[in-house]
Amino acid sequence: MSALDALDERQREAASMLRGPVAVLAGAGTGKTRVITHRIAHGVDTGAYSPQRVMAVTFTAKAAGELRGRLRALGVGGVAARTFHAAALKQLNFFWPTVAGDSAPSLIDNKVRMLGQAADAMRLRPSTATLRDVAAEIEWRKVSMMSIEQYAELQRPVSGIRPEQLIELQTAYEALKDERRQLDFEDVLLACAGMLEAEPRVAAAVHEQYRHFTVDEFQDVSPLQNRLLELWLGDRRDICVVGDASQTIYSFAGAQQRYLLEFERRYVDATVVRLETNYRSQASILTAANALMKGRPGALALTPAGAPAEDDEAPTVTAYDSESDEAAGIADTIVRRIAGGAAASDIAVLYRAHAQSAVLQQALAARGIATSVLGGTRFFDMPEVRQAVLALRGAAVAPNDAGFLPTVRDVLRGLGLTDEPPQAGGAQRDGWEARRAILRLAEEAPPSTTLRVFADDLMARAKDQHEPTLQTVTLSTLHAAKGLEWPHVLLAGWAEGSLPISYATSFENIDEERRLAYVGITRAARTLAVSWARSAGRGERSPSRFLAEIGTTARGTGILRDVAPTARRAARQG
Repeated sequence: MSALDALDERQREAASMLRGPVAVLAGAGTGKTRVITHRIAHGVDTGAYSPQRVMAVTFTAKAAGELRGRLRALGVGGVAARTFHAAALKQLNFFWPTVAGDSAPSLIDNKVRMLGQAADAMRLRPSTATLRDVAAEIEWRKVSMMSIEQYAELQRPVSGIRPEQLIELQTAYEALKDERRQLDFEDVLLACAGMLEAEPRVAAAVHEQYRHFTVDEFQDVSPLQNRLLELWLGDRRDICVVGDASQTIYSFAGAQQRYLLEFERRYVDATVVRLETNYRSQASILTAANALMKGRPGALALTPAGAPAEDDEAPTVTAYDSESDEAAGIADTIVRRIAGGAAASDIAVLYRAHAQSAVLQQALAARGIATSVLGGTRFFDMPEVRQAVLALRGAAVAPNDAGFLPTVRDVLRGLGLTDEPPQAGGAQRDGWEARRAILRLAEEAPPSTTLRVFADDLMARAKDQHEPTLQTVTLSTLHAAKGLEWPHVLLAGWAEGSLPISYATSFENIDEERRLAYVGITRAARTLAVSWARSAGRGERSPSRFLAEIGTTARGTGILRDVAPTARRAARQG
């Protein structure tokens, strides 16, 4: 069976182009990861690629782990699927002893802590929040490839510190880092790029090792990452980039979508394939997404795969009097979804800022619904999970005649797993859900699975961050939700000042907020519910301008169905 057999026509076209330059413009839900992995597998199967000569670069360790897992499932091993930083660090550690004659510098584990130490030496007492903002500025400056002097000319303000102190603090931070012979996260990319530029023998060795490049989420590359990619490529052109300009949501961190948008200009002979068939969402959801991005640079026109479903529910928008009312309404909607047969893990509530999660957690806990906050403690880092993995590994080497599944169940019961969950909310419920997720993995394992194989699989999952699904409602910021999907999505806080957020004032900032809204909409597969609150504290709010753009001006018309009569409006009408 060919690696191309499972692809649609456009996906097959993209995966068949084994020599670069190739740009795959892949809209939300169009199968970009499938294309990436099947393209690499096809190259290996046909002999065009040697796996050890392929580098697949992405932005998160989880995404890199997913690429490796999918490639393994296709029978392909040996491909370097890594983040930019992991690839650069590996090269730095390998070549540094040869170039410099000693070991590579160590990495600092906390930029804010070192900034605090540098501030102490300057007799400054900035708040932790200010130090975090300064750390973000340092990261932005470095990925933008600016010196401190160039950065100073921009006069970017940071609250809690004067402009001249900001520059002095950055200078002191760099000096302290050099004194301790340490590198920060961004220095890894800078040092690797500098080594490749200054050492022809290092560049030649890297060019010999890696000959075929694939870059996922290319809309998110920074100037520094793009420069490093250019150095990895050298004068070769065998590169495939995959991305969606409409999902550029990290401009604040240095991402520049222009590298994707201008790819055809840079490589005039590039093959460009547009993936616009969406396999995730109902037609009405895609209509809303397309309306929001209409006319924007690089926007793709998403179309549903197959005919529109008969049970396609029109997305809804609901206005509430207050944020607490909104949270209660969202919780009630989720209760009805679960009562109608939806699993809690099929539901997500997405919002713009972390601060919005507390009232939602409270409202859901009051109704007995367990939640997981995306971006919290990783599953395999949870104490309960680490304890369970160690216990299962121990049981795997001990004499046991009970059988695989009964043994897993007994081990987990000994650690606190009960038949019924504790009351919703809190650490105890989190631990129960984690142990229950491990038991589900065991229940879903092939009949021939042994305890040793299962324990090894858990270790492999931990390494690749391949986390099981918890039976909880997911709460997440829009940023953290990128790349994920759920059957039922509720988008909270669609009011001016919240989305777009209050400090987004320029055209570019508002456009980034629009792309965030687009990311939120396209996470939904079956149903989408949008809501906003007329008041926040003592302040009055108006609906997000994005609601008007996608059509919510009158009940029952437009793209979203307005179900907005709240108690206050009902009272006026009564």
